[in-house]
Amino acid sequence: MKYILALDQGTTSSRAILFNEHGKVAGKAHQEFRQIYPKPGWVEHDPKDILGSQVGVIAQALVRAGAAIDDVVAVGISNQRETTLVWDASTGRPVYNAIVWQCRRTADICDKLKAEGLDKLIYQKTGLVIDAYFSATKIQWILENVPGARDMAQAGRLRFGTVDTYLAYVLSGGRIYATDYTNAARTMLFNIHTLKWDDDLLAIFGIPRSMLPEVCPSGHVYGRTDAAYTGRRMDICALVGDQQASLFGHLCIKKGDIKNTYGTGCFLLMNTGGVAVDSKNGLITTLTASVRGKPDYALEGSVFAGGAAVQWLRDELRVISSAAESEKLALSVPSSGGVYVVPAFTGLGAPYWDARARGTIVGITRGTSREHIVRATLEGIAYQVADIAGAMSLDAGTAIAGLRVDGGASENNFLMSFQSDILNCSVIRPAVTETTALGAAYLAGLTCGMWSDIAELEHNNPPERTFTPAIGDDERRALLSGWHGAVRASRL
Repeated sequence: MKYILALDQGTTSSRAILFNEHGKVAGKAHQEFRQIYPKPGWVEHDPKDILGSQVGVIAQALVRAGAAIDDVVAVGISNQRETTLVWDASTGRPVYNAIVWQCRRTADICDKLKAEGLDKLIYQKTGLVIDAYFSATKIQWILENVPGARDMAQAGRLRFGTVDTYLAYVLSGGRIYATDYTNAARTMLFNIHTLKWDDDLLAIFGIPRSMLPEVCPSGHVYGRTDAAYTGRRMDICALVGDQQASLFGHLCIKKGDIKNTYGTGCFLLMNTGGVAVDSKNGLITTLTASVRGKPDYALEGSVFAGGAAVQWLRDELRVISSAAESEKLALSVPSSGGVYVVPAFTGLGAPYWDARARGTIVGITRGTSREHIVRATLEGIAYQVADIAGAMSLDAGTAIAGLRVDGGASENNFLMSFQSDILNCSVIRPAVTETTALGAAYLAGLTCGMWSDIAELEHNNPPERTFTPAIGDDERRALLSGWHGAVRASRL
């Protein structure tokens, strides 16, 4: 048996998954790593934690698959997007911690750009709204706040990368310095129409071109790993942002196909084919994964706190001992008792784009219990997804008939059932919910020749369960009205 090794580097953990020739999981391992919060709204990762956790799980996945390193045909890497690393080109050492996509420290920079009237130009070139979410202002912050960084950048001594670029660079011993279209499209520096780094944008943010990697299709032979990290030298045949990897893992390759990933955040993407749809409803336009060719476009909306809200229940409030317990508690009460939880811990993403909104609980009475709070938190995740789905339906001019789902929280049956209720459409959960890693594996496997075409993959991952709506229109409208009132309270 031959395998593709998928390295899925996420916001809170790193995974290694071996997929066999039938696209099935043969072995997997994951390791959580430290989250750093230097100030309210700031989020960082230590690059050593990213690298150490990712390398550390490779051997575990091989052991659990009963496989040898020689059985691995190629490596595919999927990654948390927008998270920004800057390192010294001569030593490979980062000059600062990774600034995570969730971090809001550059909100003031974004406000200044908006005040200067740059919204339209940046959207026209990148498909993105001006927000601290994306990489450009994070790079700018490092250059302006790390002693000596600006001088080093001007001298051509600094390199920028999203996590895919950093991992490929280190794992190859510095021989690979590249990214793919999907990650480049999230930096606010890349023109999604010309498929090139944009000089106008570089000038706006004061970022030298020498800091930027080469950009390639997601499925591409990028180079080889160093045996010191992976046991033997292996081809890296895919780099891809996690959400586009998930879209590809679901085989949402046709116009109108749509999926949502329930990870630390939630990410809803709709394939719009060869047309870059201009959003009128607070969404962004981005690029999809491709193999050896020009990518298609997608509409995307992001929820900043999805699974992170469940982690908050477990780690900060301590009202649950595990994520799985949240489903049991939610089902133990018939409703949330009028309670709404808006988990805007680091602001609200699409369609609101409010960096200053904060987490809010409304509707508490003397009878409110922890079960109500837990249920309302899970419902808050679904409501945020519904807000994005509504905006996406308006932009695309089509109703959403079915939503394909993946990610850790998609295993919560209560959440998936409520999501179907509030969206009024079917929610389709596949047998393999590791679709981010699966997408990276598919891209790498197609690139290296393990699979000859998409048709070979179409029967690999059938639905495990389909959820259908069980409430009426009046109840749905009342629930959404209460939710939107809670959102307004979070933005005061």
